[in-house]
Amino acid sequence: MRVLLINPFYPISETPSPPLGLAYLAAALEEAGGEVCVLDLVVTPYSEALLAEIMEEFQPEMVGLTAVTMNVDRALAVVADVKRLYPEVFTVMGGPHVTFSASETLAACPALDAVAIGEGERTIVELGRAVEDGSGLASVKGIAWRAADGIRFTPGRDFIRDLDTLPMPARRLLPLGRYRALGMPVSMTTSRGCPHQCIFCVGRRMVGARVRFHNPARVVDELAYLATLGFHQVNLADDLFTADPRRCAAVCDEILRRGLRIRWTSFARVDTVSDEILVKMKAAGCTAVSFGIESGNAGILKTIKKRITLEQVVAAVDMCSRAGVTPMASFILGLPGETPDTLRETIAFGKRLEDKGLVYGFHLLAPFPGTEVRDRCRDLGLRILTDDWSRYHANRAVTETDTVTRQMLDAVAVEWEDRFNRYLGDIKERMQKGAAGADEAHQLTNLERIVLVYDLMMKTAIERAGTWPDREEASAGGHLDVLARRVDAATQHGRERIRDALEAAARQGNLECERVQGMIRWKWRDCL
Repeated sequence: MRVLLINPFYPISETPSPPLGLAYLAAALEEAGGEVCVLDLVVTPYSEALLAEIMEEFQPEMVGLTAVTMNVDRALAVVADVKRLYPEVFTVMGGPHVTFSASETLAACPALDAVAIGEGERTIVELGRAVEDGSGLASVKGIAWRAADGIRFTPGRDFIRDLDTLPMPARRLLPLGRYRALGMPVSMTTSRGCPHQCIFCVGRRMVGARVRFHNPARVVDELAYLATLGFHQVNLADDLFTADPRRCAAVCDEILRRGLRIRWTSFARVDTVSDEILVKMKAAGCTAVSFGIESGNAGILKTIKKRITLEQVVAAVDMCSRAGVTPMASFILGLPGETPDTLRETIAFGKRLEDKGLVYGFHLLAPFPGTEVRDRCRDLGLRILTDDWSRYHANRAVTETDTVTRQMLDAVAVEWEDRFNRYLGDIKERMQKGAAGADEAHQLTNLERIVLVYDLMMKTAIERAGTWPDREEASAGGHLDVLARRVDAATQHGRERIRDALEAAARQGNLECERVQGMIRWKWRDCL
């Protein structure tokens, strides 16, 4: 069985990391004897010609895609292209959006053959075998598909009880070099499941209420491997890393026992941290903890079933500061019960916590399929304004309450964006005067480098400008200077900035130069 896995486009502004879910699927398929190819359209510009080239070379029998709500339409467009090029290839899509809108998705996209519901590792293997031997889909648990008489569902699949039975994610199939060149973090999970019932989240329904854990030794084995890849940070992407403080401590103890030096971040709730556990996390390499605070109004917190208090939020921020761990948080605006007064409360609460060292941001409510807030929107006094999924990025309003309009929510979001841009502008001005601190200057130059490198990737500037005859004389700076000159002619970013970015990428091993048949050829290093 040959399977092509595709990660659809996702904006770089969302700080994406290498697609962990696809790496898990790829590992499960390979363990079962399958061949897998991964096409990551987050760091590779999509074209039908590129898809046709890969399909022709790899000859997949099945193409699988993952998607969240904001990029599901892009994913379905790729599915349509797959079917147009190779009508006989079986197509399947998984992820939280289609899990909770399987019928609607299949009805809207005739090119999609099946939807994988929930956890996909066991499902993708069984589905691949059924497609390969033609045994039919009815025996494959956890799918929906389009049969001759309509859309059918098979019985649901149980959650994987022992996560340690899963093979390590097949990250060697991912274009890790491109993510590393961009300075993106790499992610991993140490558990699955969330015992909490927040009405705006699909986590509990997607991965279960019972938290399932990897063994601490397995966790640190994976961390040790990631440490060899040269990423600056590992994000522990568990819904709740601190769900069990004893197990959290066990992971930290294992990191310390092995003397592993690695920087990592995690997600937590304000009611699951303590001075003791945060000190231990800091000692083990944790640099920041992210909390979902959501609102500065106690009534809204009760409505959304957050089950935390504002006092607990303040205490958690203070504990992080004492431990030397950066507290980070997100607020969601436009929640049920939102009024102009509660908006002001949340903004003021964020400012109060900022004075205590909190790094935070605002998102606008996006009622994703599968969430209680979407299912009960009328009861909750919420109006959903659009089902244009591309607008569900949480940066502009797609809902209103009785007293808070879309325009009011957007105004807060725009002001927050403007505030950040003014902050960057101030740093730039002080850099020009030689008055900016080193950390500030690094933040700005790093953001500028990310934008530049990403633009080079998505415009295929290296691919188009990075090949020339070996006999062509290089400048005193060597072939890298030649590359910078050629890329500058194609992109107009400024030769010096391009040269600095390319030099850094080459020094880190993310950009490679090779000689092939009398030609110099530069290329991004994909697999590490």
